[in-house]
Amino acid sequence: MDTATSPHHLCRLDEMLDGEAMALDVMLPYGEESVILLRQGERVNAWLNICPHAGRRLDWAPGKFLISRGMLVCAAHGASFNVDNGECIGGPCRGESLRTVPVRVEHGDVLLDI
Repeated sequence: MDTATSPHHLCRLDEMLDGEAMALDVMLPYGEESVILLRQGERVNAWLNICPHAGRRLDWAPGKFLISRGMLVCAAHGASFNVDNGECIGGPCRGESLRTVPVRVEHGDVLLDI
């Protein structure tokens, strides 16, 4: 298997609280980035921890995120993103979305899929 395209273990699904987000420093092809992992049941969505409006991290404290009524809220400017797809649904980020990081869940492991 080509190691450039093989998935990389990020964490175990059972290490994540359902409906909550966490941040991990992840080595991506172009360098290390902070990545948001948000668990919804057996599914995990992942995005770069960068607000497209402000260019700053979304967490209010390292690895701590505000999630309210199906929205992930940027601590810097209040931009709100849909937890299902990362699209901006409120605040100063109009028309922008979070940058998706491809992940998958396999046998209880959350894997980087790049």
